[in-house]
Parts: sequence; C-alpha cells; structure tokens
Amino acid sequence: MSISSPLPPCLSAPSTRWPLPLALPATALQSVRFEPGLLQAADFDACGIAPVRGAAKRQAEYLAGRLCARQALQRLTGTPSVPAVGEDRAPQWPAGVVGSITHGAGWAAALVGQADTWRGLGLDTELLLPTGRAGRLAGQILTAAELSRLPDTPEAQAWLASLTFSLKESLFKALYPLVRRRFYFEHAELLDWTPAGTARLRLLEGLGPDWPAGSLLDGQFVCEGERLLTLVAIPV
Repeated sequence: MSISSPLPPCLSAPSTRWPLPLALPATALQSVRFEPGLLQAADFDACGIAPVRGAAKRQAEYLAGRLCARQALQRLTGTPSVPAVGEDRAPQWPAGVVGSITHGAGWAAALVGQADTWRGLGLDTELLLPTGRAGRLAGQILTAAELSRLPDTPEAQAWLASLTFSLKESLFKALYPLVRRRFYFEHAELLDWTPAGTARLRLLEGLGPDWPAGSLLDGQFVCEGERLLTLVAIPV
C-alpha cells in the first residue's frame, strides 16, 4: 500500500502536525486517529501490514501505530518499512534510526529520528487521570519527594500525577533500548516542569556506566483537552 492509497474507514487521514512545544531536528512525527469498532479483517491487508491477534482495540491500535511508523520512516529516510516486534515487545527500527510508537483512546503516533542525532526517543500519550483514580495511584506513580511537592487541590494533583506518569513512560521508552534493563516509576523523579511545556527528570537508580544515578534528562509535553502527550529525547 502506498502512502497515497485510500485508508480503511477505521483510520483517519494521517497528520504530520508537530503538537509539542519544541521541534526536534532530524525527526519525523506521524499521527492518526482510529476507531476499533470500524476495524475489518481485511484492513491489515489493505494497509500492507501483517495482522496481530487480540481484541479489536488491540488490533486497531497496532495497525494505526505501525502505519504511523511506516509513514514517518518514509518521510525521514525515503524508505517505508514496518518495524517488527522484538522478543521484548519493543519495535525493531531499521539501522540508523531510533523511534517510539504510542497509542491510546483512539489516537496513535510514531516519532522516528536519525541515530546520528538522537540516541533515544520516547513518546507517550495518556488521558488525564480522574481525581479519584489519581489519588489511588499516586503512591505507585510518585516518589516521596514528588508526593511532597503535590499542589493543594485534587484537580491539580491529578494533573501533575498524570504528567509524571506519562513523562516516566516516555523516559522508559527512550532509555530502555540503550540500557536493555527494565526500571520502574520509583527509579526516576520529575524534578521540575514549566507552563511552557518543558520538564526535567532525574534517575534515582543507576542503569549502567553511561546512566548513573543522578543523571538528568529533559522532556517536553503538551495537553490538548483531556489528552496529554509527552516526549523524552536523548541527543547524541
């Protein structure tokens, strides 16, 4: 299927819009909306993407994410390809490319970048947590220091918990391909963030000689309605 071919009804027309506050050189971002209820068995063949097993939601988000990845790779490298799924479930990017795929609540995106400019890219989308759920999850998502810095109102607490959750997900996606080691919410903390959409995180546990405890990493984010999009990009 070429990029100009019609898409099945379960997918919207892809977008190349960059919604985050800071544009990154040597990258390509592609996003699409998807509707699991409209997915048909033939849609994978129509898109030229190998199918996966699972419920309609799982299939639709996979199709949307891989379509975004292929089109982003086409824009970045001139060669469209669909990243395979590794044994660790992470996307397998072509040589010379790093990238990240995210999807949630009917929206998917892929960001790819040249490996001579970026060591790692981590992209994550989340819906803002309701106040009740944020309160129940705060102890799992936030470190003691982060809990101590929460604002006073439940709404503001839920927003910051959502931001911290998503930024830590992006951090994991950016770092895991480099360290090949799983780490969790308690192993990093959000140090600060700005209303302009920038953030800084710090590792609380060493992840190898290149990433000792105390390492600082920059992130960025945008909130559009109830949807939060975060990015951690690690330059060369």
